Amino acid sequence: MSKSLLIFLLALPQISLAARCRCLYGDLCWPNESEFAQLSGQVSQPLLLPVPPARPCYISANSSQCAEVIVGWNDGNWRANQTGAMQSPNFETFAFNNGTIDACYINTALDVPCRQGSVSVIGVDARSVGDIQAAVKFAAKHNLRLAVKNTGHDYLGRSDGRGSFLIWTHNMKNITVNALFTPAGAPASESYNHAITLEAGVQWHEAYTAANASGRVLVGGVSAGGSVGAAGGWLLGGGHSALSPSFGLGVDNVLEISLVTSNGSFLVANAHQHPDLFWALRGGGGGTFGVVTSVTYRTRPSFPVIAAFLAASINASSPNTALSQAFTELVRITPQLTDEGWGGYTIFSPSNGSLFFTSLYIVPAASPASAGQANATMNAYFAYVQELAANSTQSGNPADAVALQAAFTTPFPTWYDWYATLFTTGEQVGNNVEIGSWLLPRDVVESDYEHVAETLLTIPGITCPVAGGAVSNVSSSATGLNPAWRKAAAHVVGGVSWAEGATIDEINALRDRLKNNTAKLRGLAPQSGAYFNEASLYEPDPAHSFFGSHYTKLRAIKSVYDPIDLFIVAEGVGSDEWDKTLTCRK
Repeated sequence: MSKSLLIFLLALPQISLAARCRCLYGDLCWPNESEFAQLSGQVSQPLLLPVPPARPCYISANSSQCAEVIVGWNDGNWRANQTGAMQSPNFETFAFNNGTIDACYINTALDVPCRQGSVSVIGVDARSVGDIQAAVKFAAKHNLRLAVKNTGHDYLGRSDGRGSFLIWTHNMKNITVNALFTPAGAPASESYNHAITLEAGVQWHEAYTAANASGRVLVGGVSAGGSVGAAGGWLLGGGHSALSPSFGLGVDNVLEISLVTSNGSFLVANAHQHPDLFWALRGGGGGTFGVVTSVTYRTRPSFPVIAAFLAASINASSPNTALSQAFTELVRITPQLTDEGWGGYTIFSPSNGSLFFTSLYIVPAASPASAGQANATMNAYFAYVQELAANSTQSGNPADAVALQAAFTTPFPTWYDWYATLFTTGEQVGNNVEIGSWLLPRDVVESDYEHVAETLLTIPGITCPVAGGAVSNVSSSATGLNPAWRKAAAHVVGGVSWAEGATIDEINALRDRLKNNTAKLRGLAPQSGAYFNEASLYEPDPAHSFFGSHYTKLRAIKSVYDPIDLFIVAEGVGSDEWDKTLTCRK
């Protein structure tokens, strides 16, 4: 055993090593007021007492506070600013074994009492590394169930937990554009121009604005309002982007990650310091190895882009022949599109008896030649769809017709112009949602694209060509990311949603549908895997699905840096050793 490892292990709070179950709010072991007061004296802000975001409407439905809740309910940035909110409110609820649901619904007419559900009960509003160190040491000393949250964008509910203690990193907002960046421990000859360092609370809209002000571009995610965190779970789970086919995933663009581990140590991990931890952090999942305090990404000079828009619909709830042919052709050419740098999103969404088929793609216009080739490929596809739509009306049967609202490409002066035009506003959260997904290998798409398309057409959802291209050019052993990503052509997502007040039986019926649909996706390529950040809570083999052949190494690295398993999240590394609620070891 190395001297440094021995020192690390001796620094751990030994009381926690033997504990079988976490201490939850209401347990006799829960810290008393004096102990919380002591913690309060060690951190820079008053302790948080998170409440479900709808709580003000139960105090006074006519109050300005309730009006603010109603206006902000589906706004990702508003939700990110609430200590007790998740982006999907179903993860704020808690279902008991008897089928009753502890929740605080925005629909007060349901006449259900507002209860805490899975919202953390107390926590630290972290503004510095020191705040996080104090909080981590306190959680370890008292063996608390720990939740770490920035924005609450999480389809697995990993950012809260019933009876838990919260570390809220949302207010750590410092952004530094480094004219010349050398990773800690690296030789002076290793430097990067205009690398950007983001603290843990920075969201993509803030990161993009800062990068654009310096004439730079980041590989990152997009969502309505740009509310997803840029320096946390998105990166640690892999981090896909519409730019990934051109420049790789988030894990391929990060230079350095700083974090606090379970003994309160502050570490800087990169290719030169703690390289094993740096490897694991790039794909091994959020909330697993420590609390990230900042990340540093490489950036690129601003560049023009070409955007592609497709919108079509039919007056039926299932695809007709022409729409099926249009989608099948898109599946067929997906490997070619990603090779050329195209990335983006295709959505099939039924609504009110109609089915909508929309695509939003983007490609950097790096040179006239590459832009011309990419544009030619996409325009040839659009010409094919236009012909299908025109011919679909010839039978005279309305059920055969495809209405084509858009099929065109258009240039934008910069990537940021594209982003600002499409994503600075909008709503896409605040609904009860669970999803499932699978990574479709390139060889499966190329060899059996008709069967792939036929299967996907039965599952309303999103097909994301955010793999292939540059993603496939990185060795699967370079990072802790699931190796399935390096062979994938697309990431495919399906989901279910339900209204507030649904019974557990109604929710479980929807979950059964989700499980069946995810099994269909898995059946296309059983040896592939899933993207940990956008996936199902019901994978039959989570270790394989989310981490593939890297799981054993990831578990070993976690044992070094978190030997007390303070950081355990749903389906994450080590979670298989805990019960379903992540409260007690098996």
